[in-house]
Amino acid sequence: MDKEKPRLARLTTILTQLQSKRMLTARELSEKHGVSIRTIYRDIRTLEKSGVPIVTEEGKGYSLLEGYKLPPVMFTESEANALITAEQIINKNTDASFSRQYSNAIEKIRSILKYTQKDKVSLLQDRIYIRAQQEEDQQSDHLMNIQSAIVNYQLIHLTYHSLQNKESIRMVEPFALLHTQGNWLLIAFCRLRKSFRTFRLDCIKSLTLSSDHFEAHKISLQEYFEERKKEWDKTPDTPLT
Repeated sequence: MDKEKPRLARLTTILTQLQSKRMLTARELSEKHGVSIRTIYRDIRTLEKSGVPIVTEEGKGYSLLEGYKLPPVMFTESEANALITAEQIINKNTDASFSRQYSNAIEKIRSILKYTQKDKVSLLQDRIYIRAQQEEDQQSDHLMNIQSAIVNYQLIHLTYHSLQNKESIRMVEPFALLHTQGNWLLIAFCRLRKSFRTFRLDCIKSLTLSSDHFEAHKISLQEYFEERKKEWDKTPDTPLT
């Protein structure tokens, strides 16, 4: 019986992971749970025998049949507290659009908490205070639009005021977002410079999503960092765009 407890917990977690991600491979699941790929195969068969409609795509992985929904998620007290703490941190974020959307999501999560959890969450919210790193931090309101452009491969038209006090108009292919030292940075392929550039969101004066789309970049974020590191090693003092 003791051996069944970890497996039951693993099966439940795998089910939740399948619902939260479009596709998962057996290798990804085995690494997440610290078990062999053969064990994952057995777990998938067990879930299928239990009536869970799992779709297997050869060479790609597993997903849940579109439209299949699990019962509402139940949060533990620790999980609920972690979400509320994260909300306080995010409310100090320098991008207003991100803070608004996260607060909206938290409100929906609150609606499914048990009454006792709601009371404790409200108490905790009143007892947590996160100081901003710098009160004078510049604000932006572009993060959510940029996130949408990244996942939809949508061109961005922006007016940018650089740290060197120069203003320019750019058409860029958004690639990734980076948060460092209190600032959000957009990594994008700039069609004006014909190379990847880094843009601080608080330096973007205006931003418009284009109706035009671009081809996905044939490079991962890790590969991008490795390529950039080679350049930084040669010119370590190169400033941001």
